[in-house]
Amino acid sequence: MALSASLLLRQSQSLVMTPQLMQSIQLLQMTHIELTQFIAQEVEKNPLLEIVANDSDLSGSSTANSDSVDESGPAPEQFAESPPDPEEWYGDRASSLNEQLDTSFENVFQDDGAPSKADAPELIGQWKSMPGADSAEAYDLDDFVASKQTLRDHIGQQLPFTISVPTDRLIADALLDHLEETGYIPAEALHDVSGRLGKSIAEVETILTALQTLDPPGIFSRTLCECLSIQLAQKDRLDPAMRAFVGNLELLAKRDFVSLKRLCGVGEEDLLDMLAEIRSLNPRPGAGFETGISEIIVPDIIVRPASDGSWLIELNPETLPRVLVNQTYFAQVSKIKARNGEDGEFLSECMQTASWLTRSLDQRAKTIMKVASEIVRQQDAFLIHGVDHLRPLNLKQVADAIKMHESTVSRVTSRKYMLTPRGLFELKYFFSVSIGSVEGGDSHSAEAVRHRIKLMIAQEAPDGVLSDDEIVENLKKNGVELARRTVAKYREAMNIPSSVQRRREKKAMAKIAIA
Repeated sequence: MALSASLLLRQSQSLVMTPQLMQSIQLLQMTHIELTQFIAQEVEKNPLLEIVANDSDLSGSSTANSDSVDESGPAPEQFAESPPDPEEWYGDRASSLNEQLDTSFENVFQDDGAPSKADAPELIGQWKSMPGADSAEAYDLDDFVASKQTLRDHIGQQLPFTISVPTDRLIADALLDHLEETGYIPAEALHDVSGRLGKSIAEVETILTALQTLDPPGIFSRTLCECLSIQLAQKDRLDPAMRAFVGNLELLAKRDFVSLKRLCGVGEEDLLDMLAEIRSLNPRPGAGFETGISEIIVPDIIVRPASDGSWLIELNPETLPRVLVNQTYFAQVSKIKARNGEDGEFLSECMQTASWLTRSLDQRAKTIMKVASEIVRQQDAFLIHGVDHLRPLNLKQVADAIKMHESTVSRVTSRKYMLTPRGLFELKYFFSVSIGSVEGGDSHSAEAVRHRIKLMIAQEAPDGVLSDDEIVENLKKNGVELARRTVAKYREAMNIPSSVQRRREKKAMAKIAIA
């Protein structure tokens, strides 16, 4: 068969992702901080863009001369105005403007499969109908790792077992406030606590000595020598020779081993063993814990009850800055500068970018409102009665209701928060898998079941600690069909110890209370 070159004309359809559309999709999943930073960068590059504070007065001539996009509420009339037709300003260069400014999020990814991550990854192996249940490669295990425990939380869990007297506990809490991230406490902290609480230095030092017995070894030390001595004492290795070795760490830093042997009264072989012992200790006992930096979360959506029993849903104006296109400045510059050449091209690009940004912010606000309104409609019982009435919900249900794709809903709910009468929740919180009910009743949300398990354990008596099997039986009486291994997974995910450990802790707490 002979090979030859030929020309063929073929028609085909494909989804073209323009740079503007890709940027619009990124805007959709940005947090309000990232959005503010992005807009600030665009304002620096584009002389036609301006940022106006939400409390600024836009009435009168300012509104007449500028085109604004206000995302502070869901009303469609807020987005009714649009920039004037660019063709009257810069002619033929605007012929493809509408095609370039494609900002619609609706069904952007027609060929996208289900979301790459499940709403409850711990249940992947149990519900084979869940997306991605058969493909472990679709999940990044790092995303499911629990956050590290802070040093303050770790110490706070041990305090009730060490210090039970209220006045002593007050001193301990004051010393805990001075604890540094490395696990050390400044020497002047004792005088500060003594002066603030009206206690003597001896009383404060007594509480400090008790705190130094906590885990990790060496915590609440004032010097490196004290930190190493505490760790050696807990290992029963603080003999006179080792005490002299630790007391002369400056000689160790100078590598003056001759003086160390003389002061410790040991030979070279024993000195090497002591040096190996010192190297096995931890000079920074608090370094293995999270620093505990708090982050301020600003809600993107605010939900309030209305007088007629419905819900008022609005976007938080603090998270959605107003962006203005200065039409007056654009008109003045267009008259002065030539419409062709480099100046005209730059002005044209600035107008295109400004128009794209205003349309994208408009569409972003509308899309967030659609998703939030549907979530509130689906979880109305939760807002009224609490977490026990949280309904099972997935991305597909919301996407079908608002006529959008699941990937779009996933982007909207990523790192967005809703302030409700029940508290502040991430939008992802309202999505959970369905758990079957006894005798074919209504299904239950996994989050609601976890809450029931937590309440059961919190209400336990010291002599009536529930095992996992007993929890399963109690859930079954309430209409929830759940396996024992699933209860164990839920309990471990909430950092709740086993029944044996809980029984020991409750007995210890009871003895402390009696004492």
